Amino acid sequence: MPNGLQASPEGLWVIDQATEEIHLLDSDLRPIRTIPTPAENASGLTIGDGYFWIGSNAPAQARYPRRTDTGAPAILKCDMRTGCVVARYPTPDGGGIHGLEWVEGLLWITCFRPKGMKLVDPRTFKVLRNIDVPYDRPHGLAWDGEGMWMSHTGLKLIVKYNVETGEEMDRIQYPADGPAPHGLTIWNGDLWSCDANWPSPVHPQGPSFSRIVR
Repeated sequence: MPNGLQASPEGLWVIDQATEEIHLLDSDLRPIRTIPTPAENASGLTIGDGYFWIGSNAPAQARYPRRTDTGAPAILKCDMRTGCVVARYPTPDGGGIHGLEWVEGLLWITCFRPKGMKLVDPRTFKVLRNIDVPYDRPHGLAWDGEGMWMSHTGLKLIVKYNVETGEEMDRIQYPADGPAPHGLTIWNGDLWSCDANWPSPVHPQGPSFSRIVR
């Protein structure tokens, strides 16, 4: 169940909410490499400073318990070769987490208390900026060099926000029968999204990837 995306020169990295594995996909979305992680209900993925940063939206919901489970939401800094945890940080608001994005040495994180996103220093996790947003269920993040795209999964909406003021700069509205956007990334100049919806009978449309060409 793809629930986090991160583009890289190697291809498209995808984290699976059910298996907690990170997969590297090629330009045809074929798997190249798989890396296990100790995440719990993985939701959100980015790369920065040579590490994976993973949203661990604990507790796990789609697999059997593991000895390494903590049951607490956290941001995991993981080795990109082994998937092993190098450091574990509590979420800034103490709640769940669904999206992360590394921008110029700093880390953006979605939050629910209040709903929006926070910019933190990844060395200290000191909060440097708070941006509130008006829509529910903030999820994936993608920086396009001008603003931050954020998916609002329940509304099937993706909004581009000004990261200084929080003002809306642009939006993409999926149709009612379209995918529910979860993870986001900018890959080869296009905005990509993944839908981690569970298969039938809960969500008959099932998981998917979307390339948004405008």
